[in-house]
Amino acid sequence: MGNRPERVGEAIRDELSTLLARDVHDPGVGFITLTTVKVSPDLQLARVYYTSMGDEKALRETAKALGRATPFLRRQIAQRLRLRRAPELQFFYDESIARQDRIEQILQNLKAEAANRSPSDDDESED
Repeated sequence: MGNRPERVGEAIRDELSTLLARDVHDPGVGFITLTTVKVSPDLQLARVYYTSMGDEKALRETAKALGRATPFLRRQIAQRLRLRRAPELQFFYDESIARQDRIEQILQNLKAEAANRSPSDDDESED
C-alpha cells in the first residue's frame, strides 16, 4: 500500500506530543509518552499508543483526560498537517513497556537468587 500511513502516523505523533506538552492544560493528562501512532490505510483512523507513570487510578484519569481532549487534538491535527480529512483519534494505553519492565524485574530477581546461592549448595545437591 505504500508508506504514507507510516509517514502520517509519525507526523501525527510529533504534533500530538507538542500539543500535549504545550496546549493541553488538563491536569488529568499528566506526564505521558506517545509510543506509536498506527494509521489505517485510508487515513481515517489513527490509533495512538501511550505510556504513563502512576498507579491504576492515575492511568484511568489520564485515559479520561485524553478522551476529553480528543476533539481539540483532532482539530489541531487537521489544521497543522493540512490533511483533507482529519483521522479519528483513538487512545490506547501501551502495556508493552510495563510488560518489558516486569520481565526485566523477574530476570534481575533470578540473577540475584543465583548469585546468592553459594557454590557449595550446588556441590551438596550433586551428592
